[in-house]
Amino acid sequence: MNAAGVRMVVTRARSPGTGASLRPGGEKAAPLRSGEAAAGRKSYSPVKRRRKARRLSVAYEASEGEEGAGAECLQTPSWQPQDWRQQLDNIRTMRSGKDAPVDQLGAEHCFDPSASPKQVQRYQVLLSLMLSSQTKDQVTAGAMQRLRARGLTVDSILQTDDSTLGTLIYPVGFWRSKVKYIKQTTAILQQRYGGDIPASVAELVALPGVGPKMAHLAMAVAWGTVSGIAVDTHVHRIANRLRWTKEATRSPEETRRALEEWLPRELWREINGLLVGFGQQTCLPVRPRCQACLNRALCPAARGL
Repeated sequence: MNAAGVRMVVTRARSPGTGASLRPGGEKAAPLRSGEAAAGRKSYSPVKRRRKARRLSVAYEASEGEEGAGAECLQTPSWQPQDWRQQLDNIRTMRSGKDAPVDQLGAEHCFDPSASPKQVQRYQVLLSLMLSSQTKDQVTAGAMQRLRARGLTVDSILQTDDSTLGTLIYPVGFWRSKVKYIKQTTAILQQRYGGDIPASVAELVALPGVGPKMAHLAMAVAWGTVSGIAVDTHVHRIANRLRWTKEATRSPEETRRALEEWLPRELWREINGLLVGFGQQTCLPVRPRCQACLNRALCPAARGL
């Protein structure tokens, strides 16, 4: 490369309008005098420099020379309720007998374990969860026994008329609406899933009559997958009484999101059955048995706070 070419590369970033420019052949031109541009000589506007891209600092990235700084940022503890581990241990102690209705009649006990193929068992799990909404476990279990006695499958439900189905599931809560939801959901399962149930929460809650609590329990019981915390009225009530949410929550779904923000994931599977049974036996909706509760000195509700 010749000298003129090198000079062009070096001076490219300089403003041609204020210094010497190069004519064809490499001859240097004299700088413009003041006013010459206005007199008809061509002027050049300065070349805009590209602004250097700024690198955004991300919290979990370590700065240069600070090895491991990002890991410390990620380990910052989140909010946790006061005394929650002791409260949980006390509830485990009170529930050690496993003698609450949910322990004998919950969703994991309502399907036929000998049914074949597996999709029949999963369908029965989902149906028991649909029936359990606003219904005591004893009533749900009775309805499931009557349905199973007739051969509880996708095909058998679709072949059962609405009146007969209503008689079989009565007196579960909102049984008329559940007849409609069961028929609609069963038809969808046959058409879209080959008689099986979906394997994701998003698809499960899209089915008529299936809510988030049912979906998370179905994932755990039918598919063996922990997708989230199943929160019903018992879990919702107890979490608020123990102040296991940063602020008071108004619905089970709001409570689920609040619990999942801090409760260790390895406890998600256990917490539903544990708190449901505790709510059925001790932490009752009305007149809770605080005097018999090991958490009476640690529970804000029991202390009247």
